Order: sequence, then structure tokens, then C-alpha cells
Amino acid sequence: MTRRDFVKASTTAGIATLLTHSLASRAFAQGSDTLRVGLVGCGGRGIFAGISDCAASSPGVQVTAIGDLFPHKVQTAAKSFQGSCERRKLNFEQIYKVTPDTMFSGWDAAQKVVNSNVDMVIFATPPYFRPQHLKACVAAGKHAFVEKPIATDVAGTHAFIEAADAAKEKGLCVVAGTQMRRAKHLQALMEKFHAGAMGEIVSGQSVRFGGALMNHLPDPARLPGWSDMEWQIRRWLFYTWLSGDFLVEQHVHNLDLINWALQAHPVHCYAQGARQLRTAPQYGNIYDQFSIVYEYPNGVQVTHAGRQMDGIYNANNIRLQGTRGRAVFDFSHATITGDQPFKYDGPRVAPAVQEYADLIQAIRSGQTLNEGRQVAETTMTAILGRISAYTGQAVKWDWVMKRSKLDLSPSQLGFGPAPERPVAIPGVTKLI
Repeated sequence: MTRRDFVKASTTAGIATLLTHSLASRAFAQGSDTLRVGLVGCGGRGIFAGISDCAASSPGVQVTAIGDLFPHKVQTAAKSFQGSCERRKLNFEQIYKVTPDTMFSGWDAAQKVVNSNVDMVIFATPPYFRPQHLKACVAAGKHAFVEKPIATDVAGTHAFIEAADAAKEKGLCVVAGTQMRRAKHLQALMEKFHAGAMGEIVSGQSVRFGGALMNHLPDPARLPGWSDMEWQIRRWLFYTWLSGDFLVEQHVHNLDLINWALQAHPVHCYAQGARQLRTAPQYGNIYDQFSIVYEYPNGVQVTHAGRQMDGIYNANNIRLQGTRGRAVFDFSHATITGDQPFKYDGPRVAPAVQEYADLIQAIRSGQTLNEGRQVAETTMTAILGRISAYTGQAVKWDWVMKRSKLDLSPSQLGFGPAPERPVAIPGVTKLI
């Protein structure tokens, strides 16, 4: 099954259920005390963050369907979620209403969850799959929470934008996992920026240095009988076609804050990157360091430096320089020095929980909360930097969005052979 076949099959099946599910599910969710939630992707992100944060965010949440490519993850989901509920003091019995008939595995698990009796679906699969999953969800008339990033290549980003726009036309909510947009200290800081507290922003610097995540995934060794495809998906974080590289998969948060502050996406960038420590076969073909110069409208340049290595100095912050002040902020703090000094000292929320609360409130009140294009632009900001670092070329936003044909899809989706792409070499790897 190719990506085109996968999208076509998902959409066809979704349209077949549209008339029977779409209006009924939306009417049931709007104003109802109970919101039926499906989960696609039963790993740590889906269980310990996804349905756990969702259930903690609002009363009346019931998880009624789950799905994953791998059967063992579906079978262990209930136990994992029960432990999470106990730690959070949530009532597992009231929340978890999954039955054997609503537990799905295999390549069509996402479609089966979407077609089940749910009002919204949480997608916590490897990022590559998110565009086609959202397309199927929208075709079935269901609301969606889609983890970040929403794609790993240009073709996927365009597909996601099309699906998000279709959701808006249908009045469906699409919220993305760029959770820091819900942090109170950052919301207050952005209000200051956009009200002119720093004057005109002229430059900036973003840094995120952290560990190498060497043992982040549970399958460090390939077992006999695992096909190329199964091995890569089990180790998805370390393959560019599945994760987008760490710049896209994780540092999308930092780049999202820059886009938010400047109220724009970059127009041009040039970058470098390499891999020095994660070079063993189990670490796929991603890099462990990037350094990028992004140019925004009006010639504003912002650098982003990222590393994932063990035993290094850790840092995670952003600095923006304006004509009337300078801001320093991160995921916990925000200050401005200059003509209008500011330091946030107000209330706090858990951003990862608040994003679900906002989504559920919008669904129940009949509002259309759609963050699709916003998160797609942020994802493309990260992809733009990776393209430049992988090829060694300076690249423009318009060229990538309008002319690039970059599609990292394997030739076939299914358990079987899946040749690995070579590690990118600047000056050798070509722009596509």
C-alpha cells in the first residue's frame, strides 16, 4: 500500500460513514455531558499524555475506542491507563469504556477508531501518519486532537493543510499539540510583544540543548522475524521519514514560539547539522545537532541551535531583541528588560491539559477551534531548517511550499522490506 493508496482507502471508508456518523456525533457532543474519545497510538504519548491529559482536563470524558498498529500495545493500554488514572486520582472505571469490540490493531486501526461511535479522536502516532489520519477523521465528521508535528515532509504538510481546511468548512475542531501556546506566562508575554512593549523586534536567538534519548524507545535490538518496516516503526524517533528528525519532532515547540512572537513564518533560512554520537545502526538516519539562521519578514534574523547529546551543557531558552527592550523566556519563565520591564508572576496552568480543556469546551459549545494551518506553518518552519541542513543549501519558504516535491514515503506501507535512506550529507544530498 502506497501513501496515495492509504489516503484514498482511508478517505473512501470515511466518506462511507459520513452520513451516518458526522451529524449525529457532532450533535451528541455539543452540549452533552459525555464526550466519547478515541485514541490512535497507544504508546507513552497516547496513554500517559493523550487520554490521561484529556480525561484530567474536563468532566464527562469517556475513552470508548483505541487503536494501534501493534496488537500488544492495544492489549496493555488499559493497564497503563489505569496506573496513570491512579496517579492523577481519576476514576478509571468511569472514564475507560473500551470493550473488546472497540480495540483495534493493524494498518487499518486508525480508520476503525474513526468509524466507531466517538465524538473526537486523539492522534498520537509517529508524525508521518498524521496527515492521512486527519483526512480520514474529517471525512467521518469527527473532531481531532493531533500531536505535533503534523508531518515530516512537504507532501505531508500540504495534505494536512487540505484536511484541516476541510475540517473548518465542516465546523469541526482541530487542535494541535503545540501546548506552550496555552502557558499563561507566554500568553502574557506575547500580549506585551504585540502591544509594542519592546518596540520593533530586530533579532533573536533560540537554544535547546538536551540529552540524546538513547534509551527513549523500548526496542534497542532488532528481534528475529521483524521486517525492515516493523523495525523502523518501533524505532520511529530515529528515522527521518517517521519523525522528521529531532528538529521537527521536538524543537517544533521552540520554533512555534518564535513564529508566535513575530506573527509570521520565516521567508528564508540557511543551516548546518551533523551526527556525531548517535551513529550506531539502531539510531537510524537522523542528526544529533542543528544550527539554523531563519530570516523573517523585514530582514529579522533569528538563530536556532539544537543538540541532542548526553553529557553536555543543557539549555532551553529564547532571547528576542527589540528597539525598546529585550525578552528572555522559556517554558517556565518570561521577562522583558527595557522601557517597559515585565516579569510574569501570575497564575499557572498545565498547558498539556489546558489544550484539551479548550478543545472540549469548543466542541461542547459548538465553536470551531481550528489550529491546523498554524501548526502546519510551524511544522514547515522546522522542515525548512532540516532541508537546508541536510542539503547544505539556503532555501526559501516560497520555493519549498510551491515547488518542492519532497515526499519521504516508503515505496510500500506494510510489514516487509523498507530500505533505509542514507544519512544526509550536505553538498551531496540534493534539494527535491
